[in-house]
Amino acid sequence: MQTTTKTRSGRVLILPTPAEDAAITAAAMSDPDAVPFTDAEWAQVKPLVRRGRPLGSGTKTQVTLRLDVDVVDKFRATGEGWQTRINDALKSWVQTHA
Repeated sequence: MQTTTKTRSGRVLILPTPAEDAAITAAAMSDPDAVPFTDAEWAQVKPLVRRGRPLGSGTKTQVTLRLDVDVVDKFRATGEGWQTRINDALKSWVQTHA
């Protein structure tokens, strides 16, 4: 008897029987070019790509700041990177008012 499972997207997958699974595993183990990793080798494996948002530089802190609508609109109108430009404007102000 076939065992099936349903994915979140609604697809139905047919799972191998224990006998089929044993045959697949035996064939994989007999392949000299596909030697399984040891636990030590798995511990050294690192992902090639990190998913999600990139890590920050560590030199910035996240804050909540209330600004006038016209100021934000002016910076947003300059396109992408407007938050960085606000940061640069504030940094310039700090340097001139030290």
